[in-house]
Amino acid sequence: MTGNPAITADVVLAALAGLIDPDLQKDYVAAKAAKNLRIDGASVALDIELPFPAQSRHGAIRAAVRERIAAIAGVSDVEIGVSTKIIAHTVQHGLKPLPGVKNIVAVASGKGGVGKSATAVNLALALASEGARVGLLDADIYGPSLPQMLGLAGSQPESVDGQSMEPLEAFGVQVMSIGFLIEPDAPMVWRGPMVTQALDQLLRQTRWHELDYLVVDMPPGTGDIQLTLAQKFPVTGAVIVTTPQDIALLDARKGLKMFEKVGIPILGLVENMSIHICSNCGHAEHIFGEGGGGRMAADFDVELLGSLPLDRSIRELADAGRPTVVGAPDSKAAAIYCEIARRVAVKVGERAKDMSSRFPNIVVQNT
Repeated sequence: MTGNPAITADVVLAALAGLIDPDLQKDYVAAKAAKNLRIDGASVALDIELPFPAQSRHGAIRAAVRERIAAIAGVSDVEIGVSTKIIAHTVQHGLKPLPGVKNIVAVASGKGGVGKSATAVNLALALASEGARVGLLDADIYGPSLPQMLGLAGSQPESVDGQSMEPLEAFGVQVMSIGFLIEPDAPMVWRGPMVTQALDQLLRQTRWHELDYLVVDMPPGTGDIQLTLAQKFPVTGAVIVTTPQDIALLDARKGLKMFEKVGIPILGLVENMSIHICSNCGHAEHIFGEGGGGRMAADFDVELLGSLPLDRSIRELADAGRPTVVGAPDSKAAAIYCEIARRVAVKVGERAKDMSSRFPNIVVQNT
């Protein structure tokens, strides 16, 4: 480090201290995202390393940081690199992250019919669109919908070694569902233990390929199946989906408390069907109530990640096998899903780093 004595690391970092990242909601120095500061005369180089995928924002971040540093007296040349580094974070006590999967995000609801699967699918697609390696597991054994929603109906996974299954792929996301292994119209008349065993096999016998995030579309409800899954799956955090309706919120509260009891942090809430805007006259109406998700978030001190409208296109695109994020990427709904995905990734990034791989297994032998 040579040259202008007025340009020091402290001066550069002080210039960045007031630059707040809209996703991190703190400056890059406080977030420990500013890395590898190099000063050579009047030239300054710096890397911004984000703990969440934000490929679409790299250019804006690079420009904002460069502008701050270029404003320092004596600086004539600025080089800024922006990258993402996603690591594995802690899971429930006594469990270890799954091989090949850094973080599992469970998407759950207390009841069916609130748009949980649509949220899970669009969340996974949004994370992938920002540069993450993403998988999607359909854990709803009784009503698997992901094959239809992703245009994979009728497809079947292959096995290279006869013991594990290769995930299918849709829009850059690795996918596994019981729907790939049964006839579309076949009823699943299985009892709880069979369901949990099947899900455990889907999770652990799928050859997930180096995922940053595995999004799990949980079955609706808060019964034995959901509790067993929450206890056996190494989950980094959960997203609760609800509608503003009081009855839906009652069940969503039960789902949230279930995750709390098994030590899984709540990353936040998603409120679906928050408002309906008439396609003919533009009249806005809160068909299912207003502000319910916000009140629940305040009651449990969790974040309301986003609110989505009751929009016919969300349903139509899912039925057509091209969910909103890929089917209508420039729509308002797609923008909301992408914002939710970034908030989820930021919340995961705030979790403690998983250190289990650093501790060796201790074996006691008789000599």
